[in-house]
Amino acid sequence: MSRYWSDIVQHLTPYVPGEQPPLVNPVKLNANENPYPPSPRVVEAIRRELGDSGETLRLYPDSTARKLRETVAAHHGISADQVFVGNGSDEVLAHAFQALLKHDTPILFPDITYSFYPTYARLYDVAYQTVPVDEAFAIRVDDYLGPNGGVLIANPNAPTGRALPLSEIERLVAGNPESVVVVDEAYVDFGAQSAVSLIAKYANLLIVQTVSKARSLAGMRVGLAFGDATLIDALNRVKDSFNSYPLDRLAQAAAQAAYEDDAWFRASCAKVIASRERLSAGLAELGFGVVPSATNFVLATHPAHDAGQLATRLREREIFVRHFKLPRIDAYLRITVGTDAQCDALLDALRTYVG
Repeated sequence: MSRYWSDIVQHLTPYVPGEQPPLVNPVKLNANENPYPPSPRVVEAIRRELGDSGETLRLYPDSTARKLRETVAAHHGISADQVFVGNGSDEVLAHAFQALLKHDTPILFPDITYSFYPTYARLYDVAYQTVPVDEAFAIRVDDYLGPNGGVLIANPNAPTGRALPLSEIERLVAGNPESVVVVDEAYVDFGAQSAVSLIAKYANLLIVQTVSKARSLAGMRVGLAFGDATLIDALNRVKDSFNSYPLDRLAQAAAQAAYEDDAWFRASCAKVIASRERLSAGLAELGFGVVPSATNFVLATHPAHDAGQLATRLREREIFVRHFKLPRIDAYLRITVGTDAQCDALLDALRTYVG
């Protein structure tokens, strides 16, 4: 702590991202990255954008990311003015906190969810209340239908992996006509149903997505939001008061190419889903309780072994998983779905410890 720090810095508890180990070939199952590469069209698009000399890099990118927004809009059957893009979905969420969720009444989000939500609330001085998920880690929509300054849920939720059906998302949005409902769909492509179809019906719905997970572009930092044009305008006002050029030329080209190769995207998702079911079955055979997942990770606990100790022992073998020292989930490991070979390495190690 320094005497030069502002008051807000002194009281922040920053978000802790998944470890990026400086190893040659770790079994990295701790950051929910896609184990498969992006579409070859992505690499080619980046090469085209660079050209032979990299001449375009001396020029600022399109601050509106018009071509990318048009491509994404066409993919989802909406208009480009209903699409916002930012530097990863985390930045998009940050702008939503400032533009749409800062009111007199506290916002609501689950007690077990993406741990960046309370971090942003404290950073932007947004009052909030956490709402307990049930004993099976499911979100109960009825708990969010009272007065509030906004609702924020991840669907599927993280780190639980559980998803609400579209009918429940619509009930949540319809039940909060006076506030914005933000649905974070970072993992939606691995087994849940997107709520994009509800945008035309509800002006208070904002959906946040990313290309980091299902489209294998975590390294490019591209996030998106979909909603009524008035909500998107609010996000743009915040963006242009903060950073008018959040997406560089290569990121825009890469994300556009990823959306244009729908076949690659669907095949990649299918492989992850198949590996997830295989991993879940393997963990169950070892005595783990596994929360039903609609994401590219699973949340698992063993009745006879401490989760923190298991994570430490796995790390000694250069196998990285995530352990959250948080109430209600400190007995669980969050395990990213890797390739079948990576999942087998994990299961073999766990078999040594718990078998």
